[in-house]
Amino acid sequence: MGSQTRSTPGDFPRSLADVATDMDILQALSDYEQAALSALQDATSATDLEQVRIEFLGKKQGRLKDLQTLLGKVSAEDRPAIGKRFNAVKDGVTTALEARQQELAKPKRLASAIDVTVPGTSPRLGKIHPLTQTFAEFKDLMARFGFEVVDGPELEDERHNFEALNIPDDHPARDPLENFYLSAACLGNGEPTLLRSQTSTVQIRVMEGRQPPIRIVSVGRVYRPDTIDATHSCMFHQMEGLMVGPDVTMAGLKTVLRLFASAYLGGDVHVRFRPSFFPFTEPSVEVDVWWRDRWLELGGAGMVDPNVLQAVGYDPEQVSGFAFGLGIERFCMMRHGITDIRRFYENDVRFLEQF
Repeated sequence: MGSQTRSTPGDFPRSLADVATDMDILQALSDYEQAALSALQDATSATDLEQVRIEFLGKKQGRLKDLQTLLGKVSAEDRPAIGKRFNAVKDGVTTALEARQQELAKPKRLASAIDVTVPGTSPRLGKIHPLTQTFAEFKDLMARFGFEVVDGPELEDERHNFEALNIPDDHPARDPLENFYLSAACLGNGEPTLLRSQTSTVQIRVMEGRQPPIRIVSVGRVYRPDTIDATHSCMFHQMEGLMVGPDVTMAGLKTVLRLFASAYLGGDVHVRFRPSFFPFTEPSVEVDVWWRDRWLELGGAGMVDPNVLQAVGYDPEQVSGFAFGLGIERFCMMRHGITDIRRFYENDVRFLEQF
């Protein structure tokens, strides 16, 4: 095939006059391929890549066009093999160009831009418990009404659980058989200690530390030694609401509860208020909602008793307030058609996965 002159990649492009033999053409193809692939990897932007494309794959001018003119010098016996090699080199460079274009088009994330001190988000496995979903929705709805979400301890003393709520010593609600009393040492002050029987204790703690106006809700667990059945449990959840200010009225209480019931249960929900009695509210009402052709009790409410306001240092002549307590399980059961409260605590996956 003539002389065996060789060139190196650094010599490319060789003068067409120097490419005289079939072996020279094969070497020129190899040099071209190496130079093109190297240039593609060195390109760091779309502009650079376009310059490489024009230089190595340009149809009107460029190195590939120069190589194509050499094919006329190939001997007849070697033309099929060299032509096949030419096409393979062209296709390889074209494929590499397309791959590099896609690579440069991807957005880059610089390691220096990642703040490894920012807390991440844990993957969520499974589904959220229906009661937890209800807690979140209650808080969101009341926040829209302008109520702040607060919390308080589940382990309480008698003052916050009874005395400050105007519950006298001889009231049945204070009977040891109606509460979960614990060791007096639990709070470290020697006073009788119990698991709170109502979230109204949070109201007292908030009012002790703030001056009106106050607009809060507390969502949490309460404990009573009830016999467990389809509608009762020894541990359940309440949402307690409180609003105190100079112009708080029963009309405002009814409006808030009607809006809340309509927002959570949907549609034109009928709510009624029946006269009742609670030591810490006066007047007091029971709140019912018409649901599936019958009235269902949702909780109790009323105007905060003046004795409760005085117990936290407020002047009943200057401010008034309303309070309400709603059973969260009852609302959740109504929303989802659940007939037995025990389903919430059985951890039956077949039940929980429906939510």
